[in-house]
Amino acid sequence: MTSVEHNLQTPELAPARPVLDQDWRRIARFGAIGALALIFISLTDMPDKLDGRMIVEPLLSMGYFSLLWVPFLFGNLVTREVVLEGMVAHRKGVRELLAGALVGLLSSLGLVVLIYLLDTRDLSEPLVNWNSDLHTVLTFGEGNGYGMGFWIAVCVGLGLLGGLFHLLPRLVVQPLKAASIVVLGAVVLESALNDLSEGFGLESLFESLFKKGSDRGGLSVTGALVLAAFGFAWVFVLNAQVAKGKQVFQQAKERNRSATMTVSSVVGVALVLILPMYLGRLTNDLLVNVGLFLLLALGLNIVVGLAGILDLGYVAFFAVGGYTAAILTSPSSPGFSPELSWSVAIIAVVGMAILAGLFIGAPVIRMRGDYLAIVTLGFGEIIRLTVRSDWASGVTGGAQGILNIPNADVFGLFSFKGTDPQQMLYLVAAFCALAIYVSWRLENSRIGRAWMAVREDESVAEAMGINTVNAKLQAFVVGAILASFSGAIFAAKVGSVFEISFKILISIVILVVVIVGGMGRIAGVIAGALVLIGILGGPNQPGLLSEFSEFKLLIYGALLVWMMLQRPEGLIPNVRRSRELHQDEFLQDAWLRKQVDEDEAGGEGEVAPA
Repeated sequence: MTSVEHNLQTPELAPARPVLDQDWRRIARFGAIGALALIFISLTDMPDKLDGRMIVEPLLSMGYFSLLWVPFLFGNLVTREVVLEGMVAHRKGVRELLAGALVGLLSSLGLVVLIYLLDTRDLSEPLVNWNSDLHTVLTFGEGNGYGMGFWIAVCVGLGLLGGLFHLLPRLVVQPLKAASIVVLGAVVLESALNDLSEGFGLESLFESLFKKGSDRGGLSVTGALVLAAFGFAWVFVLNAQVAKGKQVFQQAKERNRSATMTVSSVVGVALVLILPMYLGRLTNDLLVNVGLFLLLALGLNIVVGLAGILDLGYVAFFAVGGYTAAILTSPSSPGFSPELSWSVAIIAVVGMAILAGLFIGAPVIRMRGDYLAIVTLGFGEIIRLTVRSDWASGVTGGAQGILNIPNADVFGLFSFKGTDPQQMLYLVAAFCALAIYVSWRLENSRIGRAWMAVREDESVAEAMGINTVNAKLQAFVVGAILASFSGAIFAAKVGSVFEISFKILISIVILVVVIVGGMGRIAGVIAGALVLIGILGGPNQPGLLSEFSEFKLLIYGALLVWMMLQRPEGLIPNVRRSRELHQDEFLQDAWLRKQVDEDEAGGEGEVAPA
């Protein structure tokens, strides 16, 4: 290995820069963004409305945490140095501490100005959350001077801490990150942990960690310290064991792939069958909602992730499934009421989904890009408004909807009550398993490869002999069938359907789930559904953080923007998709390697002067 190749792999650090050798424009920009972020978060009324939701009782609430992360994050980002191949990395020192502290100071000025204006100006006419309660929260009821001084000191300290993270050794940073993730994760999952503790008889352990005598009261100080210690132990002890277990699993998988997959499938099925028995009603119902959106996301993943068709009216297929099941099973269905069993109606649901996929797909199939997205958006709204109209009210019930939808039954052998979350979870899990299997088989089939070719370049795919029209129609139909399954289960779960349940916002949320999880990757879609729907909830469905229901769309938007900028491939990306998105970076790295190799070759070929 040459010295140049060694430097490319493990670059030596240059000496730390002087303290005053700062990028002042960068500091001012990050400080201004931090100040605006603190003002914006405050005016959403998040600090006031989330102040009752504790993280660590009585030290920290969700309301104040919504502000405290801003100076720390920007203090860390302003001192982050991007080092590409061929560039020299500098040691971190006092320069980074000063930059972080200055960004924290500038960020705090946003709250200082806001506290002053809240006390002296009445801007409640344009700003609905401009009130005295927000002023009290920001000043702790102690007056302007105390509040301003507190936020200046805290923001400077957090900015300084953000810069300090670059100076700390990896052996210290990793345990601190792990401890923070464990503590925050336990608070987010408090409801689920409570249900699990009751199911497994571990109430005493739960009560020792969380505050007693209140619902969702946050961790006690002792509980936070115990969980932080667990985070440290995870890094120093358990992390190595988990890595070793993964290595053993990968080796076993390479030796006998089919046997390993069989064992994994059996373990997964056993967990699905056993775990709902130990979960409480709240967690089971939450998982049912996650499963319904997972079904929708798996269908949209085929349409968008594999075939590359941006369908913004996907909720139309969800509505087709729900209304078809309701019309065929409910005795209250107007005009036409055969009162079929749910298991027979699901066959008709598949047929209607195929017709809907062809009906919507055929007119727009030759369109591409933005035009395709706009037309599918229009079709989605047309379906919803048609269902609501007086013209179709004789069949769909119009604005009154369809009530008295019976429970879902499977050929009279099993009956799944919509009011019993545990039973519905089994039904949803079965359909999700079917959808995952179908998606996996299709992805690795001939049609799956055709979809991916169309997604990458439709013109080239057509030149290679792929019937792009048929491929797109097949993607529409398969996606419609999976979405109709979710609609039929939703109708049986709720016991009624109304057009308001199929708003265009559902299409947007499902698309966000697919993008955030990882387009074209089944595991990514599952992760996206668990993170977004499980924690934040759907448009009308609560999540673990039900307190954030008012800020749900705001968080969705911020998360989507961050993902597009920092990780466009998603949480669990598809390998091919990741290569497509980072092709420019790969080419840049290759160009740098070529330049270094040429310079090295030229240097070796030169003759030293006499």
